[in-house]
Amino acid sequence: MASLRVHPDRLEIHLTKAEKTLSLRRDDIVVPRENIRSVTITDDPWIWIRGIKAPGLEVPLVLAVGTWKFHGGKDFLAIKRRRQAVVIDLVEDDFARVILTTNHAPDLIASLKL
Repeated sequence: MASLRVHPDRLEIHLTKAEKTLSLRRDDIVVPRENIRSVTITDDPWIWIRGIKAPGLEVPLVLAVGTWKFHGGKDFLAIKRRRQAVVIDLVEDDFARVILTTNHAPDLIASLKL
């Protein structure tokens, strides 16, 4: 599971080696805090998926890791099973949305102070 670190100027999403391999990424994701428009907690992250994976891996309702492209841009997903997740909507960034399964969703929202 990806680990999240909140800094005064950015949010760092540190992917595990497996997540990097499955998503064909070399680097972690760093999002400037001013690019975060909203953060939502969801109990069913699967309904938030839009577009097609490119590149990425999906086993429906089990695992979705990688980039999903849609008509308006692209999203990054790291979803595992039907666990609680955060949906981070972004502006002026590489991704329009980041969806991550995490056990610390309320803490993330509190630390971002949105």
